Amino acid sequence: MAEPETTQQSAAAQRPRPDRPRISVLLVDDHQVVRRGLRTFLEVQDNIEVVGEASDGAEGVARAEELRPGVVLMDVKMPDTDGIEALRRLRELQNPARVLVVTSFTEQRTVIPALRAGAAGYVYKDVDPDALAGAIHSVYAGHVLL
Repeated sequence: MAEPETTQQSAAAQRPRPDRPRISVLLVDDHQVVRRGLRTFLEVQDNIEVVGEASDGAEGVARAEELRPGVVLMDVKMPDTDGIEALRRLRELQNPARVLVVTSFTEQRTVIPALRAGAAGYVYKDVDPDALAGAIHSVYAGHVLL
C-alpha cells in the first residue's frame, strides 16, 4: 500500500520542473471571459507565466513588443486589427514570440492564412486544458502544431 502524500511532496509537485524553461505567455483575445479563463488555468501550470493581456490585435502587437513573451496565445477574429494582421505585424517587427492561435473558427479560410502569416500552431478553444499546456510547450520548443 502506498504511503499518503506528505505536504512536502505535494509542495514539490507544484514547483516548476527544472528540465523545462519558464515560458512567458501573452493572451490576446477580444473576450475578457476567455482571457480570464485562460489566465486562471495557465497560472496553475508548471513553467508557464502569463505576463500580459490584450483585447485586439494592435494592442497585442504593442504588448508583445513591450513584454517580449515566449508565446502569444492569439484569437483570429477580433474587432479592428484581427489576429492574422497582428501575426503579419509581429513578423514584420521580427518579434521572436511563437504565436499559438486559439480560436473557435475551424474553416480552412482562417487556418491557412494564420499559418502563412506566421502562426506556430493552431488549436480550438474547446481544446482539453492539458493539451493546451502541452501545445504551449510544443510551440515554444520550435514545433509546428495543428
